[in-house]
Amino acid sequence: MASKIISSTIRRTLTNRHNAISRRHHLSTAAATATTSTATATESYADESGIMMKGVRISGRPLYLDMQATTPLDPRVFDAMNASSIHDYGNPHSRTHLYGWEAENAVEVARIQVAKLIGASPKEIVFLSGATEANNTAVKGVMHFYKDKKKHVITTQTEHKCVLDSCRHLQQEGFEVTYLPVKTDGLVDLEMLKEAIRPDTGLVSVMAVNNEIGVVQPMEEIGRICKEYKVPFHTDAAQAIGKIPVDVEKWNVSLMSMSGHKIYGPKGVGALYVRRRPRIRIEPLMNGGGQERGLRSGTLSTQQVVGFGAACELAMKEMEYDEKWIKRLQERLLNGVREKLDGVVVNGSMESRYVGNLNLSFAYVEGESLLMGLKEVAVSSGSACTSASLEPSYVLRALGVDEDMAHTSIRFGIGRFTTEEEIDRAVELTVKQVEKLREMSPLYEMVKEGIDIKNIQWSQH
Repeated sequence: MASKIISSTIRRTLTNRHNAISRRHHLSTAAATATTSTATATESYADESGIMMKGVRISGRPLYLDMQATTPLDPRVFDAMNASSIHDYGNPHSRTHLYGWEAENAVEVARIQVAKLIGASPKEIVFLSGATEANNTAVKGVMHFYKDKKKHVITTQTEHKCVLDSCRHLQQEGFEVTYLPVKTDGLVDLEMLKEAIRPDTGLVSVMAVNNEIGVVQPMEEIGRICKEYKVPFHTDAAQAIGKIPVDVEKWNVSLMSMSGHKIYGPKGVGALYVRRRPRIRIEPLMNGGGQERGLRSGTLSTQQVVGFGAACELAMKEMEYDEKWIKRLQERLLNGVREKLDGVVVNGSMESRYVGNLNLSFAYVEGESLLMGLKEVAVSSGSACTSASLEPSYVLRALGVDEDMAHTSIRFGIGRFTTEEEIDRAVELTVKQVEKLREMSPLYEMVKEGIDIKNIQWSQH
């Protein structure tokens, strides 16, 4: 009980400090001056009546429930980065003086912190700019290295866009790619995976935790299949590390992509786990100074790497408590919405799911109108990397979700600093907006009258 009280106190303190830093940054005179001076470029400004951004006026800064897009920087990570910025300003690749040695030591400490979180050796961690670069390096790098013998890649239809685009790039080079469908709960059919493996299969790439719907794939089972057929296994674990237990040995992965800003660390830094035994070989995407064992040339940003390492260390210590807190908030959100609204569907498996991702579809509501109506809650309709498209989510379509329901999906992302008050307010605003839109929907009126709209033959004029 004592440790739980201490953890709760620490959480409140950190949440308050994070909110204070955020308010100070956005409401200080200097910030206001900077905002005003760039109003033309960003089309945004703040005054007594609220904030105007991109033609939308809101009363104040909205609740943040988009944790799959990015997480706020943990104040303790900020402290580590700040100290490193002052003291570790040498080039970590300078081997002839103290300043370089200090920066190199800071990088190596971070490498150990990242490795511990996933059960790897520090020598298997390659730092780079983020999960997109890691995914590109893994998928293209492996196939380019083994191109004389291996011509086939297996992935799923619900992967992150950077994996799918890397596979399409390989297809243009003459490689073959099998895009496995998923079941209605978003999980891979293991028998279909087995049947898809060929003698020339060079890589299987399956995302551990889906960024849009939060489903957790059966990683150990997939790893066993890949080991049985002697096929390298890559996973995009950007949404998994620090949130669910990850063990590269249990999962039998050869390559794993990670990102700093998904676990309360900085943007612009990530890592690729590259197994040493049995050794997996990759061809680097960039040539240069041969840093990171020749796999990723370029000077590392010491402060970003330090921040990533600190975030991993905190995640390792607090993952269990974070999971309990976030699960409680997820249940509060889902129950709160379902108590007041019908026609609410959870997309993806509820049994095999990361608790901080709740993807809901609201029947008889137009998704873009719902998003625009929820101006006081920062949520999304899917991946931040594809949110510019008005097409329904390809992930939801792969699950077999009807197009009209796919268009109504909202992804709620809950995290370490989310509060019960924010969840209650999000429920209130969501219910209010859905009810408002349904009042204007003739389809919803027909359903309430007992009409089966799916069997209606609509005529065209």
